[in-house]
Amino acid sequence: MTMSNEDAGTHAQPAGLERVPVRIVASSAQASASVAREIADLIQERQRAGKQAVLGLATGSTPQSVYQELVRLHEDEGLSFANVVSFNLDEYWPMNPDELQSYRRFMAEHLFDHIDINPVNVHIPDGQCSRGDVSRFCQDYERQIVDAGGIDIQILGIGRTGHIGFNEPGSPRDSRTRLITLDRVTRADAASDFFGEPNVPRKAITMGVGTILSAKRVILIAFGEHKAPVLRRALEGEVSSSVSASFLQEHANAEFILDQAAAAELTKVKSPWVVGSIREFGLEWDAFNTKRAVIWLAQKLKKPILKLTDEDYNEHGLQELLSERGQAYDINIQVFKALQKTITGWPGGKDGRPRFVPGMGVDGTNGPDEYPKRIIVFSPHPDDDVISMGGTMIRLCDQKHEVHVAYQTSGNIAVFDEEAERHLDFVREFCDAMEFGAERSAQISRSAAEYIRSKQPGDVDSPELQLVKGLIRRSEARAGAKYSGVHEDRIHFLDLPFYETGRVKKNPMGEADVQITVDLLDRLRPHMVYVAGDLTDPHGTHRVCLASVTTAIHRLMHEPWMKACEVWMYRGAWQEWEAHEIEMAVPLSPAEVDRKRIAIFKHESQKDRAPFPGAADAREFWQRAEDRNRETAEVYDRLGLPEYQAIEGFVLWRPSEADGSLMEPESKHAGATS
Repeated sequence: MTMSNEDAGTHAQPAGLERVPVRIVASSAQASASVAREIADLIQERQRAGKQAVLGLATGSTPQSVYQELVRLHEDEGLSFANVVSFNLDEYWPMNPDELQSYRRFMAEHLFDHIDINPVNVHIPDGQCSRGDVSRFCQDYERQIVDAGGIDIQILGIGRTGHIGFNEPGSPRDSRTRLITLDRVTRADAASDFFGEPNVPRKAITMGVGTILSAKRVILIAFGEHKAPVLRRALEGEVSSSVSASFLQEHANAEFILDQAAAAELTKVKSPWVVGSIREFGLEWDAFNTKRAVIWLAQKLKKPILKLTDEDYNEHGLQELLSERGQAYDINIQVFKALQKTITGWPGGKDGRPRFVPGMGVDGTNGPDEYPKRIIVFSPHPDDDVISMGGTMIRLCDQKHEVHVAYQTSGNIAVFDEEAERHLDFVREFCDAMEFGAERSAQISRSAAEYIRSKQPGDVDSPELQLVKGLIRRSEARAGAKYSGVHEDRIHFLDLPFYETGRVKKNPMGEADVQITVDLLDRLRPHMVYVAGDLTDPHGTHRVCLASVTTAIHRLMHEPWMKACEVWMYRGAWQEWEAHEIEMAVPLSPAEVDRKRIAIFKHESQKDRAPFPGAADAREFWQRAEDRNRETAEVYDRLGLPEYQAIEGFVLWRPSEADGSLMEPESKHAGATS
């Protein structure tokens, strides 16, 4: 079951094995609002006492929404920052303050330029400090914090190495503000912001672990599945300099605020029965929790489900499940049959055949399914469709459904300059050979080519170059979709405005993004919709694209056609659904795996090396897709199900009871334990 938004925000979750208080909230927006409110309360309390409030601030996408809420409180509710003194955690070195990647610029754009803080009270490490002056600057920075009375609230994020600030593995507990060499993983994670890892500075100035621990209150905020593994180490593991966030276990007033995805690997979330009764966590031994517990046990013991015994349950914390649901034999059969019923070779239904029902398989009590179906596959980037559900898309087309693909963003920043130059050469040669449009095309080509030659690392592409790169991605997407069987007239390019910044950092989702999506849905009136539920995407595009669709669906919920429409979430570009989450499993034959691979290969600009492949996975996207689909099939096989070459998994999206305003999506699986 899923906690309501209200409950998740106002009730503390029971402790598990973590050694720091943890608050798990329903959404990142809720977490940000809560943190902003605490900061505002401190500021106002100090104002009434005639004192200043000292804030330790972080940069990056995680605290950005906190700053947006603080700006709103200033503009709409009159919150003044006149008594605030701020100290930022870190800054790249060397770094010009006007550069796109500068943390000074980030703070100005997202907070300081919009509030009434005295510029004299703003302190940010100096990325222009000369090498000889760095040590003295760092000492002065520490002294200024002490002179201000110490930091009252320190806001933190967490890196994939477990770093807080830029305190990389090996940072000692008593470290103070200093110049540090960045870890390879940290530089890889930052590569997209700098348009390539070679452009990422190798050093940074950062507050030390000891500086952070000196704050009176520390709040670490983390969102997304990609943070989950390191959060478990920081919260449940031993205190170690290899994970600097683990030092927060020694702080008397630290708290981690996580969304449900970031908390997914915590023991009390992933396997709460290990900690105690699951009722302590607001859960029941319903079908979903029974299924995930049994699959967990089978995987832990490396046994097929039907071979699990009462002793296996008793010895691994599942005595309560046995007392609730009966002996192991009966539970095993129930879960095994539930998994069997997820498998279907007809994801869109079959003419004259009863429809597929999640959790029930093909249920004859529902009568014949509508066939063929009108289907929309929403793809955040121009290649997510074939990467994540290419086999299913091919099958839907082969089975004569009316399949539409909607590419939500242009993907224009994910093309190398040399790839754009190659296409510009082709355009010039083609126009010259055909003797038409040569003047205008040559002008655009020259402009784009000249810009490529003059641009510096991290520069935003010119409008002409963005156009060229967008057209490259568009032609590749069209080729991949057509190869998969999608008719050319059913390929749609939405070019959602939020994406079109020319930078890795995008704008928040806006009304225009939602309206474009509403218009497409209302025009096509599909029977089935597929959306990307892969929220680990480090650049946030998948999250915004999913929110644009779910918000649009909420607005159309009253339409008769929408009430009968199924919405399925796929994954694959960054992660895969776990076996207990999958509600529809589409097996792929070896031939379909080959066809899917070729469809992915149509995206030539992303082949061999992609500009933004994601630091956590060095494999090409086609390799990730094949490996994950094969691994899902192997999981089913090890659990005792039929052996397939590959499986693509899907989860049914269920609307929340929210009003459908610009909101984050919610699934029954997105935090079934919170």
